[in-house]
Amino acid sequence: MTPPRPDRRLARVVLAAVLMLILLPILAGVWQTLRAAAGWMPAIGATDAGLDAFRELLAIPGLARATLTSLWTGVATTALSLALAAACCIRWHDRGWPLRVLAPVLAAPHAALAIGLGFLIAPSGWLARAVAPLAGWDRPPDIATVNDPWGLAMILGLTAKEFPFLLLMMLAALKQIPLSRHLRSARALGLPETHIWLTLIAPQLWPLIRLPVLVVLAYSLSVVDVAMILGPSNPPTLAVMLTRLYGDPDLSRLLPAAAGSLLQLGLVVLAGAGLMGLQRIIRRHGPHWVAQGHRLPGLAIATRIAAICGGAILAITMAALAVLALWSVTWRWSFPDILPAALSWRFWARAGQIAAGPLTTTLIVALISTALALTAAIAWLEAEDRRATPRAPWAEALIYLPLLLPQIAFLYGLNIAALGAGLPQGVALVTWGHAIFVFPYVMIALSDPWRALDPRLPRAAAALGAGPWRILWQVKLPVLLVPVLTAFAIGVAVSVAQYLPTLFLGAGRVSTLTTEAVTLSSGSDRRVTGVVTSLQALLPILTYGTAFALPAILFRNRRALRAGR
Repeated sequence: MTPPRPDRRLARVVLAAVLMLILLPILAGVWQTLRAAAGWMPAIGATDAGLDAFRELLAIPGLARATLTSLWTGVATTALSLALAAACCIRWHDRGWPLRVLAPVLAAPHAALAIGLGFLIAPSGWLARAVAPLAGWDRPPDIATVNDPWGLAMILGLTAKEFPFLLLMMLAALKQIPLSRHLRSARALGLPETHIWLTLIAPQLWPLIRLPVLVVLAYSLSVVDVAMILGPSNPPTLAVMLTRLYGDPDLSRLLPAAAGSLLQLGLVVLAGAGLMGLQRIIRRHGPHWVAQGHRLPGLAIATRIAAICGGAILAITMAALAVLALWSVTWRWSFPDILPAALSWRFWARAGQIAAGPLTTTLIVALISTALALTAAIAWLEAEDRRATPRAPWAEALIYLPLLLPQIAFLYGLNIAALGAGLPQGVALVTWGHAIFVFPYVMIALSDPWRALDPRLPRAAAALGAGPWRILWQVKLPVLLVPVLTAFAIGVAVSVAQYLPTLFLGAGRVSTLTTEAVTLSSGSDRRVTGVVTSLQALLPILTYGTAFALPAILFRNRRALRAGR
């Protein structure tokens, strides 16, 4: 039987759509930021190009400290998350429970997790209440456990979210290498377990997780919502400082803000270049080090301790989510009581009054943006199948581009470009902005299961006379329903967590649960904050639950389809 000729028409359509709706808007945003940084923004009367914007930026008090704090917290978060994920991967790779534990952690938005962590580690938080009887405290201690000048609380909050993500990426990447065979062969030679992973598994694993690590690095260097909630305040991190500049009533401050966005972009590029330089050094000297028979002393103990710390961070994360729920039903909770003196559903009864508008907007934006991103991802993967060629490296970079660039480097410029094109600011523009960031995560979640589909199934359908579209709808999508729904749940979680796209593209007039949560975190009633952030965390968790329950109901008599194979 003659194999079918590759069909490139769908690939061209999908590529054109992605270029028009994702790449070109990002480039337009960067271009507008460059123009503003150069002093050219006719809309506010700035028509004299020059370096004045950079001079104004350098004159801002605390800029150097903010830049160094951003660099420190970003690099420290990435290194700590990578080390914990690697240790936990070594210890837990052959166990099934980590995936079940990671699901709610990955589903919880960054802001909700950061606020819950703040409720946990604040001077009046749950941990301080637990040790108050031992320490003799009758009032909250004067200890800067949140918003500390070194950014330690921020590093903990980011690590609690990013380390599970990297661990999930590692566990998924292990399926692409012959792990069991390598371990058996190396153990037969009497090599220690951790040495096997360092010298044999890690070199194969690193290329598969390099892009996710770069994504974590870029995000940690430029995050805004977590930095506002847990990070230093005087001065704040660079991204927070720039966000405040963009919101300044004095429109002339937009120019140094744009210059600062380029500084933020340069910071991310510098850190990424440093990581690639470290990779090159290890690649050059690593084989010689291994050939000489060297070993790292204490590596096994360090791995065991790191895995214990990873488990502790997961426990802290679950406790942070629990304390959010507890505060939402609290009526009176005085320090140093370990539990509330009285509980009440009064604030939940007022949830409609408190958060009905933001909840509705969040649902609309999340569902539409995720549906658009999922449609684009399925079309992209189907086009790859029809072309019968693997994804090119440039295409992989295109998918990850929105995650590798700091959002503040192009979002305000994208807003200016959208206004110049006559696009109104509102829910539609915010939905488009969310879809730009949802699409990469949906592609990451769906690519490996799609490629793992048994090729005999579509071939058998084609042999029976089914066309490519019928094969897609009646063979591929039913078999891949579990991965498709999981990708949809991930997309909803990503959309719910978006802060800067909502703030910039909505011009402050589009309110979601995330923008409300960040606003409330600055000093509102903890009970109201608990209700809003609990709603914010519940939306992705319920979506994940639906994604796992729906196939079990639809395919209750088909075990293989319930497993997503």
